[in-house]
Amino acid sequence: MNEVRGWRRAVLWLLAALLRLWGRTLRFEVDEETMRRLTFSDVPVAIILWHNRLFLSPEIFRRYRKRRSVYGLVSASRDGAWLAAFYRLIGIMPVRGSSSRLGREAARELIDCLRAGHDVGITPDGPRGPRYEVKGGALIVARRTGAPMVLLGAEFTRAWRLNNSWDRFYVPYPFSRVRMRCTVIEAHNEQGAGVTVDLVKTALVAINPDR
Repeated sequence: MNEVRGWRRAVLWLLAALLRLWGRTLRFEVDEETMRRLTFSDVPVAIILWHNRLFLSPEIFRRYRKRRSVYGLVSASRDGAWLAAFYRLIGIMPVRGSSSRLGREAARELIDCLRAGHDVGITPDGPRGPRYEVKGGALIVARRTGAPMVLLGAEFTRAWRLNNSWDRFYVPYPFSRVRMRCTVIEAHNEQGAGVTVDLVKTALVAINPDR
């Protein structure tokens, strides 16, 4: 695995520092029920959020998931080494594997992370879309481990949209407000059937207003 060193690592360190500082300026609005769901840490969970809300993830994990480390999937390609290094700098542990589809090796590593007591973060429509479409592979990890799925929602009062990106990525203005919502879905229903793509998509759309 290639490591990022020298001036490249220095650039990533500066970007990570900027992101951490930026995140701390945001004013999160969280009601009592959402707070309870966000901070639930009796068992490790699979944290699910749309790809275009990823800007918030380091700050969400820092504020609300302090009791557990978080692992996220990063491409196993050479370019993925940059993102893996960046993840570490912002407090997310990278798992290298196929990010275009949740490949067997990557899924197995994420499953091992959950069984070891860590949270995992998954963007079910990433990394290339289509936007707001849940891919079946993203649910494998929760089904195999029985881990609860913590679905994150965010509504921005002021934010830039990157219209040239496939997901129209959100970048909130510094010092702006972010209304957080959260839904918890069990990996299996009372009859033992696994959670479905349609159920997860409907729940995510409901808590993520898109303007």
